[in-house]
Amino acid sequence: MTSHEIDYKIIGDDIQLVEIELDPQETVVAEAGAMMFMEDGITFETKLGDGSTPNQGLMSKLLSAGSRLITGESIFMTHFTNRGFGKKKVAFAAPYPGKIIPVDLKQSRGQLIVQKDGFLCAAMGTKISIHFNRKLGAGLVGGEGFILQKLDGDGKAFIHAGGTVIERTLNNETLRIDTGCVVAFEPQIDFDVEAAGSLKSMVFGGEGFFVATLRGTGKIWLQSMPISKLIRRLSIMSPASHKESRSILGNFLEG
Repeated sequence: MTSHEIDYKIIGDDIQLVEIELDPQETVVAEAGAMMFMEDGITFETKLGDGSTPNQGLMSKLLSAGSRLITGESIFMTHFTNRGFGKKKVAFAAPYPGKIIPVDLKQSRGQLIVQKDGFLCAAMGTKISIHFNRKLGAGLVGGEGFILQKLDGDGKAFIHAGGTVIERTLNNETLRIDTGCVVAFEPQIDFDVEAAGSLKSMVFGGEGFFVATLRGTGKIWLQSMPISKLIRRLSIMSPASHKESRSILGNFLEG
C-alpha cells in the first residue's frame, strides 16, 4: 500500500510536537493517546493495527495487534482522517522531554528499526510491527535491544527520543553504545548486544553489564537521555530511596 503524502512542521525545542497538515481524505496513524489537538473536519477512529493491509482478516489483525503488547504498547492505534474541505491540521506530542525525528522511509530502503517505545505517528500505509533481534547476546539481555519495532513503507514517519538526538552515518564502522541510547537504525546495520567488558568493569564501572554494538554502513540515531535511565535516576534521588539507604546503612553499622 502506497503511503499518503503528508506535510508537517515540528514545533518546540526540548518538549516538541509535530503538526501534520492533511489534504482531504488523507490519514495519519498514531499511537493511542499521542494526539494534542485537531482542527474541525478531522475525524479519528481507534482500530486494531495500522491499516497498512486493509483486506487483512480479523485473526491476522488480532495477531498483529497482540504482538504489540510485547513491546509494552497499546494493541490499538488511532487513525486521523481529514473528512472536511481544504487542508486541516492535527498535532501529536511526544510523551516525555526530548526530540521528534522525522524520517522519510523511502530514503532508508523502505524500512527502519526503532526502539520499542520510539514510534509516535506515520502516514497511512506505513506498517508497524515488532522486530526480534535473533542474536544470542541480545536475547540474553531481554528488554532493551531484544524487542524492537519495525517500520515499513514509503512515506513519512515520526519517532521520538529523550534528551538530545545525534544522527550519525557509519561507513563500514563499529560503534558501541549504551543499550538504552539507541533510538533507530537502518535495516542494513548489524545490531547486537554484548558484554560491556571484564567482570570488574561491569560491576564497578557504572556503565551497566551490556553495550549495544552497531556495525556496517548506514544511518543511526542516538539519544542522550533514554526515559528508562531518567526514571532510574529519579528513583535513586527520591526521599524514600534515601531513607531506605540510611536504614540499610544503620542496620549494617549496628550489626
